[in-house]
Amino acid sequence: MPLVRNEKITADDFVRVADDATIPAGGNVLIPLARFLEDAEALLQRDGKVGVILPNNRDPDDLEPYLERLALIALVFPTFRDGRAYSQARLLRERYGYDGELRATGQVLRDQFVFMIRAGFDAFEVKKDSDALAFEETIKRYSVFYQPTADGRFTALRQRLFRPYAAASR
Repeated sequence: MPLVRNEKITADDFVRVADDATIPAGGNVLIPLARFLEDAEALLQRDGKVGVILPNNRDPDDLEPYLERLALIALVFPTFRDGRAYSQARLLRERYGYDGELRATGQVLRDQFVFMIRAGFDAFEVKKDSDALAFEETIKRYSVFYQPTADGRFTALRQRLFRPYAAASR
């Protein structure tokens, strides 16, 4: 599957480890939440970065004690109509201050890229190469937003409010 990270198609430097597979001694791994929670401290002390796949029916609170040491959290969209991962992303960014990679996995559609970025995602596993190639075009389509969100961009209202002050200080 193509991976879009930092607005570019890139190689995935994490190995996805299944529930029953042996965890490699070194290298970056992406582990299901249940398996991670069984022995989190040992996993975090191994050589390499650790990422966790957080199902959309689990609370981000489960990861709170480990957030500073996790390099990646993959949030799951089982269908394009299920938006619980948006809420998880906003909670992780805004409430918990998570600044690692937030990756959208599952049914990640190009029509939702902008919304996902606004919710705090910065990496996307897409099914088709054409979706990965369309990413840059899609995110450039919108430059003004009205709702404040986790991506830190100024909203249209804030731009209007602060414009007179910026002009006066010149």
